[in-house]
Amino acid sequence: MSQIDTERQLAVLGGAPLTEQNVPLGQHNFPDWHAYEAAFRDIFNRQYYTNHGPLAQRLEASLAEYCGVRHAMCTTNAEIALVLAAQALGLRGKVVVSALGHAWTAQSLLWADCEPLFCDVDTATGGLDLGMLESILAEDRPVAILAMNAWGGADNAAALRELADRHGVALYFDSAQSLGARTNSRRLGGNGAMEVFSLHSENLLSGAEGGVICTDDDALAAHIRNIRSNYGMGNVIVPVVKTSNGRLSEAQAAVALHNLQRIDEYLARNRSLFDSYSAALRGVPGVMLWQPGDETAEPTHQNLLLRVDEAAFGLSAAELALALRAENISARTVPVWLRSPVYADAARRHCQDETQAERLAHSLVQLPLGARVSVRQAEAIGRAIAALQAQAGSVRAALRRG
Repeated sequence: MSQIDTERQLAVLGGAPLTEQNVPLGQHNFPDWHAYEAAFRDIFNRQYYTNHGPLAQRLEASLAEYCGVRHAMCTTNAEIALVLAAQALGLRGKVVVSALGHAWTAQSLLWADCEPLFCDVDTATGGLDLGMLESILAEDRPVAILAMNAWGGADNAAALRELADRHGVALYFDSAQSLGARTNSRRLGGNGAMEVFSLHSENLLSGAEGGVICTDDDALAAHIRNIRSNYGMGNVIVPVVKTSNGRLSEAQAAVALHNLQRIDEYLARNRSLFDSYSAALRGVPGVMLWQPGDETAEPTHQNLLLRVDEAAFGLSAAELALALRAENISARTVPVWLRSPVYADAARRHCQDETQAERLAHSLVQLPLGARVSVRQAEAIGRAIAALQAQAGSVRAALRRG
């Protein structure tokens, strides 16, 4: 059970912040400086900076082996990867996406001249609501499902595959935040026609930025490589009407390769921090650590999500996030992009009323967990949350006063 710190006045009530320096969200894993410097000296000596260089090729081979797939193709970022995936699949028409999806997920469909169809989620797992998905597939006849593995978790790939096969639609995955996660003891990467990961700094495997497309389909892999412009490098297997400057730089590949060597260490650290938070928050009314995915999922714990029951805790998730930011603890709620004016027409089709996705998102707060967070800090943040709950009435009044 968390011990409430009664000696320290909360920052929102006029006290000093819990920490002088901000504790950030995100993984932010970075190589040892000497290894980083040596890698960059090699890049400068070769004077080969991009266009599918030797480090990018080595990274692709290493990621294919790590994910257990035939092909891994690196790109500038994950949204470009999703656009290339839609293009390679030849998608034209409506594509089902999660109502809890990230901004880049639906945006990738707009760039590919497809129309997003929002499907609500199962609040227990964060995955697509299979009942609603079945109805959408029958009524709207979309051409594909773009499922999501988010926050280091994994959706029910087998159930999605069965539905996609039965309705004759393509299935691919936005797994941007979940590289290294497992489902049914197998690492993500080979689910659906393709699976896309992100190498953004906030994610477990960082290249500072970048994307990865994984597939076991040789023809799709060839198509992706032809679309991803390499200035003519690579055989033209299929004619393509569009190409994209989606190449990963050697600098990004160097950072990602060094981090891939330490990924098990990062996973162990994430688990240790998750356990520290869990112990610190045990017994605090109205909060629980929420992990996306079903019982088959083995998450990476790269994102720590706290689910808040406002009635029991005394503060909403948004109020808790504000109070923690006053303590110099980065905390944020989960945005729901389907209410953006860009998607207004698409949202009206199946998500006119408030969705389960919105109710879930409005109850979640993301807390710091990564390379810049220590066990002591995790424990201190847990105590701060307990103190905020114990003084919830005063905290809410202070927040409303501004």
